[in-house]
Amino acid sequence: MSKSLDTTKLEQEVKSMYGDVAEAGDAEFHFETGRELADRLGYTEADLRYVPEAAVDSFAGVGYCFDLADIQPRERVLDLGSGSGMDAFVAAMHATETGLVTGVDMTIQQVEKARHLASDNGFHNVRFREGYIEELPFNDDSFDVVISNGVINLSPEKDRVFEEAHRVLGPDGRLAIADIVSEAQLPEGIKGDADLWAACIGGAEQVDSYTSLMEDAGFTVAAVRGNDAYEFVSDRAANACDRYGVKSVSVLANMTE
Repeated sequence: MSKSLDTTKLEQEVKSMYGDVAEAGDAEFHFETGRELADRLGYTEADLRYVPEAAVDSFAGVGYCFDLADIQPRERVLDLGSGSGMDAFVAAMHATETGLVTGVDMTIQQVEKARHLASDNGFHNVRFREGYIEELPFNDDSFDVVISNGVINLSPEKDRVFEEAHRVLGPDGRLAIADIVSEAQLPEGIKGDADLWAACIGGAEQVDSYTSLMEDAGFTVAAVRGNDAYEFVSDRAANACDRYGVKSVSVLANMTE
């Protein structure tokens, strides 16, 4: 975490930006949102067939990781930073009605929207909680799979996020995520910019440091895959990507035996 980063301002920026995503998915951001993005990242027609359209419109993920997650019927799934719920609804289709999917997000507009969409569209096996991914409101060994899409980079305490994910997973659990990382160390001018953190740029960890944090938390990294189809849309974000190798990856990690 940058020494110059105002974490209170960061939280306000993130909540404001993703509150806007929930309420106006067609607005302009540093990043893309919506169905076209989901299609390009690898979501299939089968993935999205029963997902509420309003959840797809607010989708702001950075990659695809459901092939890595390999969610099975009856499994308990946790989505970190669940937003308006698109990935949680996709996970529910994989887990079937015999499984249970829980989304957690700190942005109340996103949580409320996701709850309404779940209720209105008959997703009885999906629930959403307001909370922080650094301090999950769940007991130990509560889940079989943890997923996340474009969210962990937003946290100034990524070590805590991975430790919490490890805590709530059962002994044979797995972590499948898509996120933003960098090839080079970002300068303080970027790492201390709350707006660029909220845009998924400033908080990008170098990829080797990112996987090391996962391993330090007790995971074994099984796969790291680049998501070349993902790109930022604003000039400021694109320039940072070009200069420092900021990019999207999908990662699978298992509980270390």
